[in-house]
Amino acid sequence: MPAFPYYDTPAIDALNAQAVAILKCFAARGYTRQEPSVLQPADIFLDRSGEEIRRRTFTLTDPSGRELCLRPDLTIPICKMVVDGGAAFPARISYNGLAFRHQPNEPSRPTQFFQAGAELLGLEDRAAGEIEIMTLAVEALHAAGLNNFNLKIGDLALFGALVDALDVPAQWRARLKRHFWRAGYFEALLNRLTHGAATDTQRLLGSLGGLNALESRAAIEGLMDMVADAPQGARTREEVVERLMEQAADAAALRLDPKIAQVITSLLNISGTAQTALGEIRKLTRSAGIKLDAPLAAMEQRLAALKAIGIDPARVAFAARFGRNMEYYTGFVFELWSRDAEGAVQIAGGGRYDTLLEALGARRAIPAIGCALRTERVLAASRFAGGA
Repeated sequence: MPAFPYYDTPAIDALNAQAVAILKCFAARGYTRQEPSVLQPADIFLDRSGEEIRRRTFTLTDPSGRELCLRPDLTIPICKMVVDGGAAFPARISYNGLAFRHQPNEPSRPTQFFQAGAELLGLEDRAAGEIEIMTLAVEALHAAGLNNFNLKIGDLALFGALVDALDVPAQWRARLKRHFWRAGYFEALLNRLTHGAATDTQRLLGSLGGLNALESRAAIEGLMDMVADAPQGARTREEVVERLMEQAADAAALRLDPKIAQVITSLLNISGTAQTALGEIRKLTRSAGIKLDAPLAAMEQRLAALKAIGIDPARVAFAARFGRNMEYYTGFVFELWSRDAEGAVQIAGGGRYDTLLEALGARRAIPAIGCALRTERVLAASRFAGGA
């Protein structure tokens, strides 16, 4: 599709007919359709989606000075609407509408696209919720006429359980969990925690990390004032200061045992068919003397559910470092892939985000999981599979 799509009558009719079929599938399982505003307060996305989405979000300022954005996804505004409206749980909500994202590295890709999706909020039985959403995503693709697709699954909670089971300093655990899916950055972080400062900048940060928190902050803010014109990207000054304080604390802290770092690296290198990968994880954890029984049992349960709805296990891949590109995900994640005339294409995805509603103002953490279909891609894959 071009960067600025133009939909003629046949395209509109085809997308509308497909949307009707998908939404009917959602409705049959009790999901009611809602539609959040296209214009949204920018902060709810910029603060909670992560750097990948921040740099791809279209922002603007209205005449009164409010910072707004074109919604880059629909999950966050739907969750915000649920929190503000005091909805009863569990809530099952579906949607179909446009989302907007800048494509900085691929300017030929469309800046807007249609998404259809479903959010399951507040179901305390997490295993049941995951099976329901996986099943719903598969059923929606079938309803759209697409039967040829593969799945890729992962679990952020699995990596989190590994980090908690290892002798990792407490101040590093959250950062390792938050960034493990960021190839390149994570390896550099792990190397820095294991081997210490490698550059003059890191040695400077190490010296600042030896100060108390107030002194460290004052020193970092003083340095920032000296280089006031340095680019900050999409981050605020406070976010930059907090990031540098984290790095300073890391640089001054005790080193991570290389054997522990190797266990982490070994886990993140595991990928392949899901059953084979889980066997490799069990072997690794036994050799490291740790147990990850709960997350591994949960993954086995998901695989059994997929098999029960007719998904060939050979079509289900698992990658230990798979985390998708939204920082609000907290556990099980998945993507569905097919092919169109141009090759492999991601047609759907989703996962668990148990902390998002609380971050948006709920009084407690609320279990949440959802899925979204890129409907234009689904249509292209369906036509390709049918030879149209």
